[in-house]
Amino acid sequence: MTVVRVRTPQSEVAVTGTGYAPEGEFLRDGSVVDPLEDPGLRQFLRAVLLCNHATFAGDGAGEWRIFGTPTEGALVVAAAKAGLSREGGPEAVREFSFNSTRKRMTIIYREDDGDVAYVKGAPEVLLARSSRLLRDGSVVPLTDDLRDALLRDLREYASRGLRVLGAAYRPLPDGLPRTAETVEEDLVFLGFAGILDPPRPEAAEAIRLCRSAGIDVIMITGDNPLTASAVAQELGLSSEGALVGADLEAMTDDELEQRLRTTKVLSRVTAEHKLRVIDLLAREKAVIAMTGDGVNDAPALKKASIGIAMGIKGTDVAKESSDMVLVDDNFASIVAGVEEGRREYDNIARFTRYLLSSNVGEIVAIVGGLLMGLPLILIPVQILWINLITDGLTALALGLEPAEQDVMQRRPRDPDESILTRSAFLVILILGIWLGLLTIYVFSGLYEVDLDRARTMAFSGLIIFELYNVLNFRSFRFPLHRIGFFSNPTLLLAILGSLALQALVVYVPIFQDFLGTAPLTLADWGLLLLLGLPVLLMGEAYKVLRLRAGREGPDAGERRAPG
Repeated sequence: MTVVRVRTPQSEVAVTGTGYAPEGEFLRDGSVVDPLEDPGLRQFLRAVLLCNHATFAGDGAGEWRIFGTPTEGALVVAAAKAGLSREGGPEAVREFSFNSTRKRMTIIYREDDGDVAYVKGAPEVLLARSSRLLRDGSVVPLTDDLRDALLRDLREYASRGLRVLGAAYRPLPDGLPRTAETVEEDLVFLGFAGILDPPRPEAAEAIRLCRSAGIDVIMITGDNPLTASAVAQELGLSSEGALVGADLEAMTDDELEQRLRTTKVLSRVTAEHKLRVIDLLAREKAVIAMTGDGVNDAPALKKASIGIAMGIKGTDVAKESSDMVLVDDNFASIVAGVEEGRREYDNIARFTRYLLSSNVGEIVAIVGGLLMGLPLILIPVQILWINLITDGLTALALGLEPAEQDVMQRRPRDPDESILTRSAFLVILILGIWLGLLTIYVFSGLYEVDLDRARTMAFSGLIIFELYNVLNFRSFRFPLHRIGFFSNPTLLLAILGSLALQALVVYVPIFQDFLGTAPLTLADWGLLLLLGLPVLLMGEAYKVLRLRAGREGPDAGERRAPG
């Protein structure tokens, strides 16, 4: 954040410089001015410096870092550009902290002429508590005309997307009770600063991705509603106006719930307002991710489905109340986390369904063969080999499948829906039965001639059929030519590795004795490869037909849930 303009009751100045480097100039009508020679500007900068806890320091290589909140840091840097610092200054004797209800902060200092309160906060709040202002170096009454002129400039700053922070002070008479209500009245208004807080370049794209993914974004901020609306417009966050805290209090729950469908910007809100919004969204069974950084955000972070605290500027209270901490304070990282979560869920579904279909195939082969009066098609050690070595390698590799191209164009799934939908269960059964019947077919044509060779053909055939089948589960909706045959090289290596291991157990004598296998000819391998090919072709044809019909495939039921 950077202070770019300062409006005092007397005049307006532009502030140059970028970032937190204490280098810049103060310009009035294009001419450089000395802020120390301007009583109003000097007193404003001194007030925001003293009513402040932030500090900054350089690393000696031209990089400057703020210790404290970015807003306070920007004010401290602006004061440093004028040559002001807190070193050797007056002693602080009392503080009334900022919160979202008061929207102001006060620190009382003991100066040579007595105690002085310096106040900073929302300009409209300070103006409402001020009866005087500093102009031309003198304290004069704050008339309605002067108040209206300052409010017009305030709205103009906010409409440009600037964060606006005001400052005031008050010499405290002896005997005045040092309470917030008695001290923070009859103030002398000093002006306000326009702080540039530009959105990160990737924020607009993150908002767009949320919209395409069926995720609603609601901006809740303590800023001026005009500032919030300007930032929302810059980010591409569509909202019918902005609601302020007073608007929320005047609405019934039903009215507010209806308004939240179209109004996505809430400003000047309190912690209670945030809790109310969460309650209303939860009433619609929404999954709510709430971000926050302050102590006042802690209740909302705790109550939300997923509380996300800021890792850089977040308070310890916020972090302890949240479910996770965002280490880079970047909204785009949350969206990237959603995308990664969807990818991981898809991959869990992929290898779960793949393993189930493979196991169904093994059960059908063994039980079906017994019901047909055939000898045992697979001996126990062969089943163990399939499950631990072959299926294990490919299933793990399937878990590394990259995200599908439309992963952020889907509606959110219903969190209560099973990973095994009815359509997915049907596909598992069909593929599993097909694998089992193919294995029985291979075995039944040879067992009367050579049982060991027949069992080896069935053993190797089932593995080859399952390796074809794993390609079906790379995507539930897109055929291989759409997702790219080589887009998951780990899976290809797992398939080749499984084939190499199977060749090992077929031809190496020690494994032949252990697994009960017999050597196969090249023609045998060719036959198994041809028999297994329809397993893949059926899956590919199914996906192509579903895409042409404009449907989503086995997961259609999972994609219909509201966001």
